[in-house]
Amino acid sequence: MTRRLVYGGALIAFLAASALTLTSILIPRWISWDSETPSREKIHYTYGLHHRCSSLTKTCNYFPHEEDCHGDRYFCSMWRSVGFLISFAIVLEGMTLITYIVILIGGKQKRESGWKILAGLHFLCGAVECAGMAIIAYLYENDDRFFPGWKLDISWIFCTISWSLLMLLGAGITAMALLLPSEGGYELIPGDDWGQVRGQDD
Repeated sequence: MTRRLVYGGALIAFLAASALTLTSILIPRWISWDSETPSREKIHYTYGLHHRCSSLTKTCNYFPHEEDCHGDRYFCSMWRSVGFLISFAIVLEGMTLITYIVILIGGKQKRESGWKILAGLHFLCGAVECAGMAIIAYLYENDDRFFPGWKLDISWIFCTISWSLLMLLGAGITAMALLLPSEGGYELIPGDDWGQVRGQDD
């Protein structure tokens, strides 16, 4: 029962981390720039993984376009790589969710042996997201288009929280498997309890 409670609590935290990952994709605010015109009109400009938005045009357009990459293929390749990495992390998180379900409904043996795969998936998801986050931070620090005034925004923060939480969950699941005692007793295979009753009657 203790392991089941631990897995259940970890699942709730994992779902929160996955929601942050998905939100970081959907909200185009990885890097942003805020300013104000002499007439006090606020200007807001943001880069998302797949869209770039402007308060001047009040639109969000697909990014990066081919014209954004003329003379700067390196930036476009790196930015698209981040989009791939974070999307890949979502796929891995889907696999992790399936693993949780299998462990929770699979009985004592699955709960005691499934932690290796589950912890490994957490570490893999966290590493993929961390790589994407680090690339964005590198571009922010080194690409000329991000002059002083630009800042890492909420989507980057969500991704950072997400991969940190995933790494902590992987470590926590590993610690749980190594420190908690084995679940006591055994689980009857469906039908065994009826067979025992029949044997006693005989």
